[in-house]
Amino acid sequence: MTELTIFQQKIQEILPDISLLFEEPMAKHTSFRIGGPAEVMAFPHSREELSQILKAAKILDHKPVILGAGTNVLAPDEGMQGLVICLKDCLSGMEKLNDKTIRVAAGVTMARAAVFAANMGLSGMEFAHGIPGTVGGGVYMNAGAYGGEICQICDRVDAMTMDGEIKTYTNQEMDFSYRHSRLETEQEIVLSADFALEPKPETEIRSRMQELMGKRRASQPLDLPSAGSTFKRPAGGYAAALIDQAGLKGFRVGNAAVSGKHAGFVVNLGGATASDVKLLMQAVSEKVWDASGIRLEPEVRIW
Repeated sequence: MTELTIFQQKIQEILPDISLLFEEPMAKHTSFRIGGPAEVMAFPHSREELSQILKAAKILDHKPVILGAGTNVLAPDEGMQGLVICLKDCLSGMEKLNDKTIRVAAGVTMARAAVFAANMGLSGMEFAHGIPGTVGGGVYMNAGAYGGEICQICDRVDAMTMDGEIKTYTNQEMDFSYRHSRLETEQEIVLSADFALEPKPETEIRSRMQELMGKRRASQPLDLPSAGSTFKRPAGGYAAALIDQAGLKGFRVGNAAVSGKHAGFVVNLGGATASDVKLLMQAVSEKVWDASGIRLEPEVRIW
């Protein structure tokens, strides 16, 4: 076994009962399947454990990075020094609060949350069924698809500050906008979200979910690793259309390429590096600018 770094030793001493992995490949935890080893990766299974981890990081004068399902992240080839806190499948749990509201923990995937809502005969999350990330990540960035956005259904959010303090926000207080919420500005962590939905026959809800999933399978390169939409939707247009019009479908750098099926996706053809993806994104942005005068901004979070 490789000798532990000083940081690894210290955090293990402070958190003896927390699930920790050392030198864990980020590629195993990102949908791009890209990224070197994280010095320490922690998996909190409760709010209390998350608070303990954050307090340990503060003692060590370290700012941790928060990871959900890693579906909107490009992790660096050289890996991550310090602490990565992974919430997927850790902060879990779903419950029906009343006839119209469900509460979902941050580590639950959007797909599972949508199925749970359908099982309860509640409509409004159908659009989220095809979003591959977690509820925490979805709320944090106001994820959306097929005309639906988290801000349309999110009634309340419990969040935790980097000091381990719990705060509660209403929809209005979340300051939702396109792919943004106040939690980005405040650098707070989603713990759970309440979704206000509408009762509907389960058969109708599932029919709509199947319809949207069919559209997704038909239009998106689900057979290759990617991080979903690579660029944000620019004012007055669509990123995929602009990239397509610039003749960039199939354009590649190393083993990263613009999908030939959907120009809005950058895909890993096998063995792509973060450097490949970043160089490709930069080239696409420049070529679209030259062709259209519109500057594309990344939707993928580049770590």
